[in-house]
Amino acid sequence: MRRRFSRKVSPSIIKELDAFPKVPDVCVQTSISGGTVSMLTFTLIAILAIGEFSFFQESWIQYNYQVDTNISSKLQVNLDITVAMQCDFVGADMVDQTEARVGESGDLQYEPTCFELTGKEKAWQRTIQTIQQQLSEEHNLLEFLIKSSFNGTPKGPRIVDSRDPPNACRIHGSLKLNKVAGNLHIMAGKPYQFSFGHAHVLASKDPKVYNFSHRIDHLSFGALSPGLIHPLDGTEKITQSNMHMFQYFLVVVPTEINTFKFSTNTHQYSVTEQGKELTGKRKRHEIPGILLKYDISSLKILISEKGMPTSQFLIRLCGIIGGIFTTAGLLHNLCGFIINLLCC
Repeated sequence: MRRRFSRKVSPSIIKELDAFPKVPDVCVQTSISGGTVSMLTFTLIAILAIGEFSFFQESWIQYNYQVDTNISSKLQVNLDITVAMQCDFVGADMVDQTEARVGESGDLQYEPTCFELTGKEKAWQRTIQTIQQQLSEEHNLLEFLIKSSFNGTPKGPRIVDSRDPPNACRIHGSLKLNKVAGNLHIMAGKPYQFSFGHAHVLASKDPKVYNFSHRIDHLSFGALSPGLIHPLDGTEKITQSNMHMFQYFLVVVPTEINTFKFSTNTHQYSVTEQGKELTGKRKRHEIPGILLKYDISSLKILISEKGMPTSQFLIRLCGIIGGIFTTAGLLHNLCGFIINLLCC
């Protein structure tokens, strides 16, 4: 039978294991200057440590670029435009450079509505226009939207008062098209395909029924991202002329977004616009309507959210504490040596 002997660990054994030399308390002399330096040292360490922790919690947006090699995929176009014409007199179609025609009457929905907005809809439109103005002036707002994972409330369906007769047409829907440049036409008459090409067949030749005043509630490319604000969202153009041509030139850029909260593949675009009132001596290519011409960029933007790694934060924190202790001790000894030297 074996006996187990238990031996209590005494404090003297722990002291023997301490490799660092200890100075007896009777040999340590306290002073007002030493206490003051200690207080300043601990205060500075606390301030810098809090600032370093705040910086550790922050993140920043990093932009990179690469060639877009995914050219065989389809591109989704999301459209929501209200034109101040009755649906019987207006039509929309889209044609790309491969002569593939999409966006016929069966692909887009034509909804009779009123061009005037309700109070809540006007407030929504003013909010979008304010955000658009701030985005053009302050780049940090875009970074805030990216970090917030585009948490936004999309615009709801139009609320039409049944007492008012519809005087406008809301054209909305999503289309799939080839990932090449193309054109979107919203003109008088319904689009039809013929052997020689496609044309818009007019339901009325009276120019008085034409009114291409319009409001773009939403126009985007790629998958829908609620809360993402696009350059043409909230745009409203009013004209008093029946023969007016609105042109928009878009450059679509594929964009991949990866943040700490979400990841998505979408498309951004820049836009240049111009309008012209047509006269009886207009040129052959000048047609009243809304014309959107888009081109696809060959570059892809990679947007990612970056932050300080935990290991780097701990190393920086140790460097701050050790550096301040060492520097404070050297300065205190140097000042004491100079004072003793001057005062003998």
